[in-house]
Amino acid sequence: MLFLVILCMKNNKYSILYCSFSLLLGLVWSTQAQGPVERGAYVFRASGGCSCHTDIERDGDFMAGGRGIATPFGTIYATNITPDKETGIGAWSEADFIRSMTEGVAPDGSHYYPVFPYTSFTRMTARDLSDLKAYLFSLPPIKKENLANDLAPPFSWRFTLGFWKLLHFARGPFATNPEQSDEWNRGAYLVEALAHCGECHTPRTATGGLQENLAYAGSAEGPEGELAPNITPDKETGIGTWSSADITWYLQNGFEPEGDSAQGLMWELIEHGYQHLSEDDLAAMAVYLRGLEPIEHDVGGD
Repeated sequence: MLFLVILCMKNNKYSILYCSFSLLLGLVWSTQAQGPVERGAYVFRASGGCSCHTDIERDGDFMAGGRGIATPFGTIYATNITPDKETGIGAWSEADFIRSMTEGVAPDGSHYYPVFPYTSFTRMTARDLSDLKAYLFSLPPIKKENLANDLAPPFSWRFTLGFWKLLHFARGPFATNPEQSDEWNRGAYLVEALAHCGECHTPRTATGGLQENLAYAGSAEGPEGELAPNITPDKETGIGTWSSADITWYLQNGFEPEGDSAQGLMWELIEHGYQHLSEDDLAAMAVYLRGLEPIEHDVGGD
């Protein structure tokens, strides 16, 4: 709690607003049993805090969209996910929300671009989805129109995403592995579904699908052109020399064992998301990551 108070003193509109919610919810957590909004706030943090939906660089309103996300196919602008009924998601039903998260389909039937990681969120449990909606609908509604994406044909033709899904999207909830421990399964759920780590740390094909044979092995051209390192336990090109404590510490503070610190999008995910998770959940993520198949894949960045 003291760390959050210090963080909230930063002169940054996004940090102040985010931390205000965090402090308020922290007080609620400490005085009563968790309800859907409080549980949803935790799910929100486990997803990395959805920082893409706030235009941080331009001091934009919390979760009101407008942030440009560069892709090899053009720029896609994050949408307003505040509960404003005209420009946000305030008019969405529970079914609308779950369909968008698990199928990548808007209430009007149009397809979402996979820069929105529904390809991972499809594994979320029904309760987590419902709780996340409750949290988002508890936020202040912000009236802000969504920006048009800057994409050239054929990438601007949304109907083509239906064909993309046939090639690259497997819908379905997370399935536990009975041969693994509860801790491993919890870590797998957090990494694969909520934190959607594979979306950034797995290289993509020419058509934008994930190269499954290089899952978590890093990408030289990750989101917004940033390098996403190899996070498999390969000792030469990945994080094979990191202990579980090293991984937990990194997700809490952004510091690597060698002393380097997280930058760019990864720091945003830590600052607004992962550092707020419980020690048990961070340890579970570490257990899962250390149990991945080591893949030798040098993406540079040293």
